[in-house]
Amino acid sequence: MDTIAAISTALGVGAISIIRVSGEDSINIVNKIFKGPDLAKVQSHTIHYGYIVDKKQVIDEVLVSVMLAPKTFTTENIVEINSHGGIATTNKVLELLLLNGARLAEPGEFTKRAFLNGRIDLVEADGIMNLISAKTESSRALSINQLTGKVTNNIKELRNKLVEILSHIEVNIDYPEYEDIEELTTDKILPKLCSFQSNLEQIIKDSHDGKIINEGINVGIIGRPNVGKSSLLNALLEEEKAIVTDIEGTTRDIVEGKITLNGVILNIIDTAGIRETDNVVEKIGVEKSKEMINKCDLIILMLNHNEELTQEDLNLISTLQNKNSIILINKIDLDKKLDRNQLKDNKYIELSIKENKGIDVLKQRIIEIFNLGNLETKDLTYLSDARSIALLKKSLSYIENAIFSIQQKEPIDIVEFSIKDAWETLGEIIGETYKEELIDELFSRFCLGK
Repeated sequence: MDTIAAISTALGVGAISIIRVSGEDSINIVNKIFKGPDLAKVQSHTIHYGYIVDKKQVIDEVLVSVMLAPKTFTTENIVEINSHGGIATTNKVLELLLLNGARLAEPGEFTKRAFLNGRIDLVEADGIMNLISAKTESSRALSINQLTGKVTNNIKELRNKLVEILSHIEVNIDYPEYEDIEELTTDKILPKLCSFQSNLEQIIKDSHDGKIINEGINVGIIGRPNVGKSSLLNALLEEEKAIVTDIEGTTRDIVEGKITLNGVILNIIDTAGIRETDNVVEKIGVEKSKEMINKCDLIILMLNHNEELTQEDLNLISTLQNKNSIILINKIDLDKKLDRNQLKDNKYIELSIKENKGIDVLKQRIIEIFNLGNLETKDLTYLSDARSIALLKKSLSYIENAIFSIQQKEPIDIVEFSIKDAWETLGEIIGETYKEELIDELFSRFCLGK
């Protein structure tokens, strides 16, 4: 592979910037611009003082770290230049490296090389990316468990269980004449597969919790104009994020904010009031609001205590079927006109944003819906990204196919195909099996220099 270089720290004014170089020729390239000890003669994992120079001009006073293959992040020779953290200085050092034979690294290319060279697997790579972007203590803990290999070990253990079943099937198919080999019938496989299915279903359930920890919960606030959606957003954020007036249709576009609840980020989205309108701009906002109903993890529908239910309200209530949702009846400080009987079996929370009543009850309901009270007590050793969860579900479907085949009295070699598919799919999670275009797409999400 060629030698790559990139700035590994955030570009801006700071005390220190780090420019990372990785590849077989990294030491020779840095030596060309470094005035100090000969880096080709120093010990691995040592730091050296000197200057970065452009011909005879001194660019910066630096510390240079030398790490020799294979005991490095990429398993290649790595040199890291610690320079003063100015934008012009950092860019100049990188420019000199590129002029002397290095290539600018693509986003995530250092981590991609670590994967391709066997230093980490895909779950650990995801852990690195998640750790960089972690915003809560729970997401940090989850990322560390991915990074240290605990999650990978769980996947490998699952694959080993399938290998054990597959090996017995192969022996029975290929060597039926051996009397000392236990005959493995479909009746003996079935309990093992059912146990595996149950285990995988629990992992998928836990992984959805992991996705919540890493990505947060998208909460959409919907309702007719002037029911208090923007006021609720402001109350949850404890700041005046959204404009609040008595004029209907004030909110024309999506307004967002974030809070942390029990260690989990809530991405709260205030939408335009849903109603029939001839205003072109407001109509676009209404359409966005309707789209948000299908995209959010939780929908909060707001109604007014002092107004009778309209057909628009009833239509919105009907859209909440089979969705995580909360109905809020706002303005309980005003005269009652809303008939609760029309809500039928839909549970609701009464509140007055104006008098700061009911907000804590709302937060507690969110905690209950997503079981946030138990997340912090769990051993966070499960997957958390959409790709991995999709692969877990795909593997589960193959196991379900195998169980169905057994129940239909199909031949053992037909059952074996489904088990092999499940085993290979689990391998895609950790990168034991993968497609090149998938790897390129995954690592392109990383920042430069990582």
